[in-house]
Amino acid sequence: MNWDDIKVFLEIARSERLNIAAKRLAMDASTLSRRLHKLEEQLATKLFSRTTEGHVLTLDGEKLLQFARRMELNANQAFTHIKEHNPLDSGRVRIGVTEAFGSFFIAPHLGDFQEKYPNIEIELLHFARNIKISRNEADIAVAVDKPKNTSTIISKLCDYQLQLYAHPSYLTKVMGKIDLAQLASYRWISYVDNLLYTEQLAYLKDLNPNIKPHFQSTSITSQYSAIKSGLGIGILPCFLAEQDASLIKVCAEEVKLTRSLYLVTHPESKRLSHVNSVWQYLRALTEKHQRLLIPE
Repeated sequence: MNWDDIKVFLEIARSERLNIAAKRLAMDASTLSRRLHKLEEQLATKLFSRTTEGHVLTLDGEKLLQFARRMELNANQAFTHIKEHNPLDSGRVRIGVTEAFGSFFIAPHLGDFQEKYPNIEIELLHFARNIKISRNEADIAVAVDKPKNTSTIISKLCDYQLQLYAHPSYLTKVMGKIDLAQLASYRWISYVDNLLYTEQLAYLKDLNPNIKPHFQSTSITSQYSAIKSGLGIGILPCFLAEQDASLIKVCAEEVKLTRSLYLVTHPESKRLSHVNSVWQYLRALTEKHQRLLIPE
């Protein structure tokens, strides 16, 4: 069996689409398809079901994925340790994370990490869905929902708070204050309801089911920008909004939402020194900046 064919299989399993896998491998899609068919012929089984949604692993495909991923991780670990003059804490670590936590909490604090671990390369991957650690989409995931996959290592990272924020220009339009009894009457900024990948982001349902947003976006950065422009009011993570002095926290005592984040990785990834160093750094980072996550 050709290792290159296994790499083709792994990439299709991760991306679930032939054209995306081809792009990542810098190969022609027709060539990729031929390689996959050749592998299936060698194994005398179908590894994927071809659907309108893409390539979905069959039961045999799921079995092969477990062994193929282990082969890949073992090979990567071997290369890391065998390289001459290569320090123990060295290599690339991909962190799959939400846009807000990645952009406004992790990224601003990576300078200290790079000073301590100059040979570790960080890649922040923003996902608007649950990250598939089992398919090697990332080395470490920071998840909003606690995964149910028992084959991964899962550890609670932290709690964080969300509150209601507005810009002074909008508050001027509503006579300088927000009336809790009239929440549905204000201009709201929020997520696109039918595109939410988790109910953890359905903040407005916790406040008032009658609220109908005037502006919606799948991007928290776009929501933040809209609130900052004075377009309306919205719920933002405190670790994001508290760093912007132009935003005003409204109904501070009455509106407080708490969510949790979880660290997730594969046991074989956790054994790699550079992955474990990033894991421990993320834990230390949240402990150090507790007041930013949950303001007093």
